[in-house]
Amino acid sequence: MPSRILIVEDEPAIRLAMADRLKAEGYEVVTAADAGDGQRLGTEEHFDLVILDVMLPGGSGFDVCREIKKKSASLPVVMVTARSEVVDRVLGLKLGADDYVSKPFAMAELLARVEARLRAATSAGDGRRDAYRFGDVHVDFRKAEVTREGRPVALSAKELQLLRYLVEHRGAVLGRDELLDGVWGYDAMPVTRTVDVHVAELRRKLEPNPKTPQYIVTVHGLGYKFVG
Repeated sequence: MPSRILIVEDEPAIRLAMADRLKAEGYEVVTAADAGDGQRLGTEEHFDLVILDVMLPGGSGFDVCREIKKKSASLPVVMVTARSEVVDRVLGLKLGADDYVSKPFAMAELLARVEARLRAATSAGDGRRDAYRFGDVHVDFRKAEVTREGRPVALSAKELQLLRYLVEHRGAVLGRDELLDGVWGYDAMPVTRTVDVHVAELRRKLEPNPKTPQYIVTVHGLGYKFVG
């Protein structure tokens, strides 16, 4: 079955060009021209990936991204914008976007990013579970809900994505570069220190003793390993 992709883009020529190219590559494509339709489709229907413009009629692509990730934290979102400011890229990534492309872009570049995100989602899917429990922590990845001792724990979209990646690759030693590639997307702005900061936050929120973690452990000189 071909991957199903949602394109949320208000410029008709760009929307048509992306849709035609993706269809030619064998993907099933659905399009939306404004924030309202994009959010409705992205949260109510099944897609394997979303291509999302930032500047949209009726709302911000950042808001649409946030709502889509609330509904399905593991759904890959590639944001597209004519705005190239670093702050926009960082904001999109913090809200859970998996990759970022700035206009004007070559269609081959967009396709490469789409293929990379779909491959990452597929490979992770081999060990994917929508719910997982370790210690007194229960995670429902599909609902983007986390509890500890029965009480809700607030994780950012990126923290939840990082936790899912760690869980799906449990037992494996994961280097910082691999985590950046798998969670933030290749050619992303964050540096390896970003991984350390997010791991520290997960430990603070989920570990019984963050200073001596028992689930997200450090493998010195190599990276991290999830042992829950």
